[in-house]
Amino acid sequence: MSGIASQGALKDRRTFLAIGGAVAALFPIAGIALAETRHPHSVAAENRSGTKEAARTYKTSQTAAALRDVWIGHIFWVRAMSAAAIDKNELAMKVAEQQAVANARSIADTIEPFYGSAAKDSFFKLLAGHYGAVKAYLVATVAGDGSGQSTATEALTNNAGAIATFLSKANPHLPKDAVQGLLLAHGSHHIQQIQQLMDRKYDAEAQTWEEMKKHVYQIADATADALAKQFAKRFA
Repeated sequence: MSGIASQGALKDRRTFLAIGGAVAALFPIAGIALAETRHPHSVAAENRSGTKEAARTYKTSQTAAALRDVWIGHIFWVRAMSAAAIDKNELAMKVAEQQAVANARSIADTIEPFYGSAAKDSFFKLLAGHYGAVKAYLVATVAGDGSGQSTATEALTNNAGAIATFLSKANPHLPKDAVQGLLLAHGSHHIQQIQQLMDRKYDAEAQTWEEMKKHVYQIADATADALAKQFAKRFA
């Protein structure tokens, strides 16, 4: 990878960190214990014992678990596609890309029961835009194209704003600035992971994976909690 492209990648990473750094203040879910699928009485018991986790009904916990599953699928297949592209394994890349697109449809499907098929289709287009920007960044990184990295980073940033606008309009319990902060941090993880895979820094990438996993769990849990607040009767 050229020195110019490496410098561009570092700039892109710093840009995302700077913009997304306010997420803890805007949407303080990072310190909340991650949800598990368990009986609501156990959640209540933990609350009485002093944990900071907000009480969740059983249905909310189930929803959070389902959302975690599809979001884990997102980062898994994007990572698989990235590794295949860097290793120039076209067959593996094709399969991973097919799965990544199918996963985006699965994520979009999760909102249909609440907001309808038109909203699902709109959400899928936005998720496809997220994936497309990540792929564009990957392709530019493999090619050592610093300008392409910057263009892809801008697309990823704009897409985060578009998704945040869409979700905040659908659900008042998902503030735009907070959601945008979460998505910018998520985009930063993609950039960092691609760079580390490209540079063969596998130990560092393993740590990034753990951070990505915890972060998408936060996205999933925040979404489940927001749905439970907006559709309280359905989650009782």
